Amino acid sequence: MSDLRSLLHGLPGVDKVGVEARAAALGTRSVKTTAKAQAIDLAIRMVDLTTLEGADTPGKVRALSAKALRPDPADPTCPPVGAVCVYPAMVPVAFDVLKGSGVHLASVATAFPSGQAPLDVKLADTRDAVAGGADEIDMVISRGAFLAGDYTKVFDEIVAVKEACGPAHLKVILETGELATYDNVRRASWLAMLAGADFIKTSTGKVPIAATLPVTLVMLEAVRDYRAQTGRQVGVKPAGGIRTTKDAIKYLVLINETVGDDWLSPDWFRFGASSLLNDLLMQRTKLTTGHYAGPDYFTLD
Repeated sequence: MSDLRSLLHGLPGVDKVGVEARAAALGTRSVKTTAKAQAIDLAIRMVDLTTLEGADTPGKVRALSAKALRPDPADPTCPPVGAVCVYPAMVPVAFDVLKGSGVHLASVATAFPSGQAPLDVKLADTRDAVAGGADEIDMVISRGAFLAGDYTKVFDEIVAVKEACGPAHLKVILETGELATYDNVRRASWLAMLAGADFIKTSTGKVPIAATLPVTLVMLEAVRDYRAQTGRQVGVKPAGGIRTTKDAIKYLVLINETVGDDWLSPDWFRFGASSLLNDLLMQRTKLTTGHYAGPDYFTLD
């Protein structure tokens, strides 16, 4: 597919200094109190509440799923999160709690987090998760193949996984911390979208460099430009390292200033996070009551 290589290498280069300066400038914007309350509730609705540990148990996943439905049991006005994200083996456990609730069930698949497995294993992983009740699949690309310039292999794998998803939405994890340059992030974003991704996602959360504002800015520009060219809208999910309300609001400002209202929705933007939700709940309680609930007030995930 020489035309695929030509297209990806024909994309405009990313101005590294410009992207980092713009992300830094947008990161200093403040949000007033009434807007902050709305922003916190929107951020809660955008959280993919995640547990991806070798020590995950059915009890932990059931408790996490219950928290996703009622993040603050003391306040029924608090909205539910966007999704729960677990390993494929835990999908049926989460499904029992979430079914019929409107909270999505996401599963990582395709030999997460390395992506180093034969394609038939990756497809079986995907089909098992969907059969268990997952309506969103978070797959990882083969970074080795991408960095070696084997774009066709990466493209074909995404197409095959998308087909294996059936009705489930596909989020494609680029693992931007391993892609080395913003130009590669832009190319990987376009490659994933051209292959059928419903969302592009920064990271597995399992490598030292996870989501950053500049990388997310590059990805938001990619989905904006892709929609302008094709008419198809694709979502964005930064994951890893987003822990505070202040962090989340920076991302909401970034969305608003880069792609606008169309992406300011859990249908088109998610946070891959575990500890973020508790900080959002603490800040929400402060705005509502005038004082903080301590960090121990909310369950630790």
